[in-house]
Amino acid sequence: MASGSSWPKGGVLAMFKLTKRGVEALEIAEKDYPVWDSELPGFGVRVYPSGRKTYIVQYRVGRRTRRTTIGRHGVLTADEARKEARRLLGNVACGEDPSAEKQAKRRAPTVAGLCDRFLDEYVDLHCKPTTARDYRSIIRRFIRPRLGPLLIAEVTRADVVAFHHALRETPYQANRAASMLSKLFNMAEDWGLRSAGSNPARRIKKFREEEKKRYLSDDEQVRLGNVLAGVLEDGSETIYTVSAILLLIYTGCRLNEILTLRWEYVTAYHLELPDSKTGRRRIPLPKEAHDILEELPRQAGNPYVILGECADGPLVNLQKPWRRIRHMAGIDDVRLHDLRHTYASVAMKNGIDPFTLKEIMGHKNLQTTLRYAHLEDEAVQRAAGSVASRLAGAIGKKRSESSRLRVVQ
Repeated sequence: MASGSSWPKGGVLAMFKLTKRGVEALEIAEKDYPVWDSELPGFGVRVYPSGRKTYIVQYRVGRRTRRTTIGRHGVLTADEARKEARRLLGNVACGEDPSAEKQAKRRAPTVAGLCDRFLDEYVDLHCKPTTARDYRSIIRRFIRPRLGPLLIAEVTRADVVAFHHALRETPYQANRAASMLSKLFNMAEDWGLRSAGSNPARRIKKFREEEKKRYLSDDEQVRLGNVLAGVLEDGSETIYTVSAILLLIYTGCRLNEILTLRWEYVTAYHLELPDSKTGRRRIPLPKEAHDILEELPRQAGNPYVILGECADGPLVNLQKPWRRIRHMAGIDDVRLHDLRHTYASVAMKNGIDPFTLKEIMGHKNLQTTLRYAHLEDEAVQRAAGSVASRLAGAIGKKRSESSRLRVVQ
């Protein structure tokens, strides 16, 4: 509970100045409830039973009281939301109605308007932050520039096929954009903006995507280890950067799972993540990873394990230091996600069965595990050679016996 706040009768939280820490400390109730800022009248935050917290503005237009959403806590800070609230309330004082304008924009019969409504009414409410970020990126970079001005009801299958074909040089992005268009038009049907069964993006033939099978060989693992030890010793990279990379290697975690890891999630034998790409997850914590965590300095008031420059937040960008480190190790083509591939590959080579590895990796289905766990070409060659040798032994014996019989005859 935020300092200076209380639960009076009726379940309405008393007002206090909304701050990042104060908003994060607000308790979850069975029903959603608003909390109003004591500094700026009309500015508040709504807390939902799901744990989502959204900044809002309330104002009067004539005899009507209206509310409009500013944005989600976490995407916006309390200070950023307060600044936007001041701007909106200033517009209200000049005779504008932000809520009515937003509703009119949502009702706009264009693909751009559909995108806005999809982000506000679906993505912000139902999607994880990483998924929401990807959706916003696809809309901003591809859908809005190419299809935004078109009327929702007039978009044809030919329009979608042409849109998909125009992105053929980047097949992965083309396929993701086509899938998102299909989702958009499904929602348009649900909202009555297109007739049922008219989705023009349904069953678009996807481009072939080349599967990335990159993982570290034994020699590359040694080189990377030497570089990590060197940059830590000479101070060219922080202990948090090096530790984040080592934790990715030793646990097989996803990048975001390590960067957003909090000390409260760490136990003696596990990382207890309340939420991940596949929901709540319990990750085994081997001794090597536990030792790394034990050596990491903690910062008062900062709950995160991997610290960055912000006093109360985590390291945001590991890509830049990783590019420097991988160049020094001579593995410029290796992505951070390939460390997860490497973990799965080493596990399979060492006899970890796919079903166990599926649980370790946090996959929803076994097929995903098998796709990640690529065996080295050398190991595949050895296995194939072993099978051929056994078969050749039996077949060769038969051939030898047949040859001797022909000679006798």
